[in-house]
Amino acid sequence: MASPNPDSLDCMIPWLDLHTPFPDVSRALTGEAPGLLAAGADLSPRRLLDAYRHGIFPWFSEGQPILWWSTDPRMVLMTDHFKLSDSLQKAIRKVERSAATDGRWQLRFDGDFEAVMRACAAPRKDGPGTWISDEIIDGYTGLHKLGYAHSSELWLDGELVGGAYGVSIGRMFYGESMFARVTDGSKIALAQLVRFLKERGVKMIDCQQETRHLASLGAAPISRARFLAHLRGAIEEAQITDWHTAARG
Repeated sequence: MASPNPDSLDCMIPWLDLHTPFPDVSRALTGEAPGLLAAGADLSPRRLLDAYRHGIFPWFSEGQPILWWSTDPRMVLMTDHFKLSDSLQKAIRKVERSAATDGRWQLRFDGDFEAVMRACAAPRKDGPGTWISDEIIDGYTGLHKLGYAHSSELWLDGELVGGAYGVSIGRMFYGESMFARVTDGSKIALAQLVRFLKERGVKMIDCQQETRHLASLGAAPISRARFLAHLRGAIEEAQITDWHTAARG
């Protein structure tokens, strides 16, 4: 998904103030910056929840205004389609054995949500840090405090070494980012998350952007219409509340 030039946005998309509602997602661009819907407003919990309930998410680079997107097609991971390689299954079994015995490895939910976000924002071996700014961290930490954003975490000897985080509304989960400081750290955290969500009736995880890495794990693009049809029902289901009691170790 290309990062558009802010100077060319005025005539392309509506600008939102703090009280302006989102436009209908059908108005998202289809040519330059496909999926770009609007700019402006803020990252308050109220605005973020309204966005996710309508299939909209923020994504912007440093120095840009807040940009709001509704992509078509939409990359999603059906929890029934998550792919576990033999090597990943072996790594997960090792972690689970340790969690049940010596405790060196531990799987947790929400042990340190903000630390997971900051790890996701840190520079990567193959390039600079992600788009996750302090403004983004503040916004999603606010959602976390309200029970709508959660992290799946892998710990080794008391150190956070892998994780993933996202937004949970009803029986819908919106994945945001992952990180790893050990081999397969992010995949193990994701596997824990997928299993947890599947056991609680979550059928779809929103992945937003299409990548080879996500495709290798079983994610695939679907139309925005199909995504929204699923979303409307899933967000009306009861909110998941047992995150803290589900981790092992």
